[in-house]
Amino acid sequence: MELTRDSEERYEYIDGEIYLLASPKTAHQIALTELFGLFYIWFQGSKCTPIVAPYDITLYRSAEKINVVQPDIMVICDLEEHLGEDDYYKGVPALVVEIISEGTRSKDMIKKLDLYMSCGVKEYWIVNPLSREIAVYYFEDCEFSKTATYKKNESAQSFLFVGLTAELDRIFK
Repeated sequence: MELTRDSEERYEYIDGEIYLLASPKTAHQIALTELFGLFYIWFQGSKCTPIVAPYDITLYRSAEKINVVQPDIMVICDLEEHLGEDDYYKGVPALVVEIISEGTRSKDMIKKLDLYMSCGVKEYWIVNPLSREIAVYYFEDCEFSKTATYKKNESAQSFLFVGLTAELDRIFK
């Protein structure tokens, strides 16, 4: 947190390791823009708010095991209850989306999947512009409950938010 206080650099802190976040490539940004636009429209008028990175989310495996991540998109449904006086969210997002790249693949698919599951995130989308796939994981009681992988000509579907879908042909232009 001290690193980010006086810097324009973006970092994540996961299980005691610091990760510098590189600037994303075009395919990543197109997928991010399409998904965020879809989420923004879909959640209009609901208590849930989609937020796009950069935005720090602090997750606790335990009181002393602090992690700070910047998911590409997060859907927060309890913002009013967990907004601190410093204007930072102090809760756990309901849904998190990570768009992977060659450099972030193992961190997003292993470390972050485990972190999100163990810290109470309900649903995690891993968006892969390289293979043009979206994997959706639904967690209950900090364990895997449901999972689905969507490919070309399909629409990814949320388990948590019934009716929320994303056409892969639109996400991966």
